[in-house]
Amino acid sequence: MASTQDLLKQAADIASSDPKRAEELYKQILDSTASTSNGSAVNADKEQSLRDQESALIKLAELYRDQKDASGLAQVITLSRSFMSSTAKAKTAKLIRTLLNYFNSIPNSRQTQIDVLTDNIEWSKREKRIFLKHSLEIRLVSLQLEALQYKLALTRIDALLTELKRLDDKMILTEVHLLESRVYRGIGNLSKSKAALTSARTAANSIYCPPHLQAALDLQSGTFENMSSQDDPAALNALKYMLLCKVMLNMPEDVTSLLSIKLAVKYAQLREIESMRTIALAHQNRNLSDFEKALRDYKDELSSDPTIRSHLAALYDTLLQQNLLRIVEPYSVVEIDYVAKQVGQGRQDVEAKLSQMILDKVFHGVLDQGRGCLIVFDELEADNTYGAAIGTLEQVSKVVDSLYAKTVKIA
Repeated sequence: MASTQDLLKQAADIASSDPKRAEELYKQILDSTASTSNGSAVNADKEQSLRDQESALIKLAELYRDQKDASGLAQVITLSRSFMSSTAKAKTAKLIRTLLNYFNSIPNSRQTQIDVLTDNIEWSKREKRIFLKHSLEIRLVSLQLEALQYKLALTRIDALLTELKRLDDKMILTEVHLLESRVYRGIGNLSKSKAALTSARTAANSIYCPPHLQAALDLQSGTFENMSSQDDPAALNALKYMLLCKVMLNMPEDVTSLLSIKLAVKYAQLREIESMRTIALAHQNRNLSDFEKALRDYKDELSSDPTIRSHLAALYDTLLQQNLLRIVEPYSVVEIDYVAKQVGQGRQDVEAKLSQMILDKVFHGVLDQGRGCLIVFDELEADNTYGAAIGTLEQVSKVVDSLYAKTVKIA
């Protein structure tokens, strides 16, 4: 009968040409090594059996990864529990992290990952592997954040924070507070997002913070330099957010100077950055048609990120409002069709926007639907007569009350 090492070599040789046979061999190895590691074998044989079992698990997982088989990979993680029960806890955490990372290469596997993580969290809880449980829960919250499952993520975060504060594990506490900040930002609760980020920074200040975690904190804070110096792929997103901030703060002219700094030069020619430069130029020129053209030409780059997408929608609305104001201000009466033609928008959209601007008191006017016109009024000066009259009456009332009090004393 072939030895385990021979079976491993045979499976590795045929993995690309006959993956089904390789899968059978790896499972055969796992069955045989599991019985050896659980039996009464001598220490040397047991250690060799555990090493073979670990190799077979990783190779089988790689096989499923290459075949884009998420369910098969999930089964491997479940199979690994017998091995994890027989080995050191630190090694267990490293193995399950390696296996879970293989999901990153499999498209549309997020829900499978969530199911696998939920199942393994329960297993870790039963086995009293607290640190492994925390590690898996952090990963689960990250996936729930990606899936926009904010309520589930916050529920998990609250439970995690209660446990971690009791354990005083500052490293994991920093990661959880950072995730909490990202979840609240996704919900739109910026005050709680900032508070969670402050808590993350406070926890990070009392420990050595690894570069990747420090970079993640910087990204949430909007800092680009640290991520770029670490060659972190997320540095590109950080730079995009910095450019977006300049545009949103009505300082689009600063975009060009920002892209000339040493750390940003290597990103300047990428489409993601070119898209932000085009948006900044359109905003600087107050040109709505150029802005719309940029949104069409760089649709993938600008629409894939929900943060950028939501802010650009607000920016487009502001730009449309500024253009409408510039057109209607010189007139007391102007046709809606003319205004729509000037801004290059449909009549219905322009009419709805003008109506909203009137209700928001951006300017004073009324829409005459019968004539298809906008009637613009001069801004009325505030009349203080009524306020002054009410103030005078209040003072007279006080005088009368005072005189009445004196007459009561005299009487």
